[in-house]
Amino acid sequence: MIAPLIPSVPLNSLDQLWIQVSGTVCNLRCSHCFISCSPDNHSFWFMTREQVRGALEESASMNVKEYYFTGGEPFMNNEIEGILEDALAFGPTTVLTNATLFPPRRVRELRRIQDASAHPLELRVSVDGPSAEINDPIRGEGTFDRAMEGVGHLVAAGFRPIITTMQSWPCEAMPCMLQAFRDALATVGYDEPRLKVLPPLLIGEEAKRNRPYRSCERVTHEMLHGYDLDQLLCTRARLVTATGVYACPILLDYPSARLADTLTEAVRMRAPLAESACYTCYENGAICSNATTGTGESRGASSCDQVPAVASTCTEGAVSTCG
Repeated sequence: MIAPLIPSVPLNSLDQLWIQVSGTVCNLRCSHCFISCSPDNHSFWFMTREQVRGALEESASMNVKEYYFTGGEPFMNNEIEGILEDALAFGPTTVLTNATLFPPRRVRELRRIQDASAHPLELRVSVDGPSAEINDPIRGEGTFDRAMEGVGHLVAAGFRPIITTMQSWPCEAMPCMLQAFRDALATVGYDEPRLKVLPPLLIGEEAKRNRPYRSCERVTHEMLHGYDLDQLLCTRARLVTATGVYACPILLDYPSARLADTLTEAVRMRAPLAESACYTCYENGAICSNATTGTGESRGASSCDQVPAVASTCTEGAVSTCG
C-alpha cells in the first residue's frame, strides 16, 4: 500500500511572526496544554533579547504586520520587557500570557513601554472559565483568582486584554458562558471585554484529558480543492524558536513542522499539513490570530442558571466526529 502524499501550502505573506520567547517553560501545568508546557519542561528554552532582536531584524524587510510572543509563559523570561520594547519598534505586538505574574510594578512598566511606542501592545490572557470551579481544574488551584487580579491591574492601567478561553462546555451553553465571562470580568472593572474562544486541540496534555485525534481527522489534498488557504495560519505566519523556525505555534512538538534554521530559509518553504492538529485549523480557520468572539447580551434558548460547573468538551465546529 502506497502512503498518501502529505498536502502542503506556501507562505503567501508573512503577516504574523510568532516568537517562542519562553520556550516550553511555564509557571503553570495546565491539563489541556497542547505543547505540555510546565515548570520542568525544558524541551525548548528561553530566547535571549539578542536572539529575538536578530529575528526582528531579519524580518524587517518581510512586511510583517504583527508580532506575537508566546511560550510557555513569556513573563518568566527576565528580559521580556526589553524584548517587547524592541518588538514595538518594528510593529504591533501581542503577548500571550496567563497573567499570574503581573504585580502592579510590572503592569506600570508595560504601560510605560506602550506609551513610548507608536504601535499597540496587546495582552492575551488565558482564563479557561468564568469561575474558579470551571477554570481551576484545568489550569490549577488558585489560578482563576490570580489571573483575574492580573486582568484587573491591566484594565486599571488602560489596557483592554483579550481574554482567551478553550471551549470546554457544550455548544448550547455558549451564550450563557459568554454572559458569565462578562459578569466575572466586570467584577475587576473590565466592562465590554474582548473574548476569544478556542476549540480544543487534541494533542499534548489535552489528548490525555479528553481524547486524541482519530485517524480520519487529517487534511487531505481533496479537502484543499476550492478551500481558502488564507484560513490557514501557516500561509501567513512562521514561528521562531531558540533552535529553528517552525510552520506554526501549535506544532512545536512535531519535527514535521520544523522548516529551517533561519527565518530567511523558512519563508521560502512550504508548510506540510502532516499532523492531525492541522485539521482543527482547517475546520475553524486561523485560530491563533487575535480575532475575538462577541460577548453580547443575547442568551439564546438555554437557561443561564444551568451552566455546568465543569462541562463536557464540545466537538461541534471544533473537530470532526468522522461520521
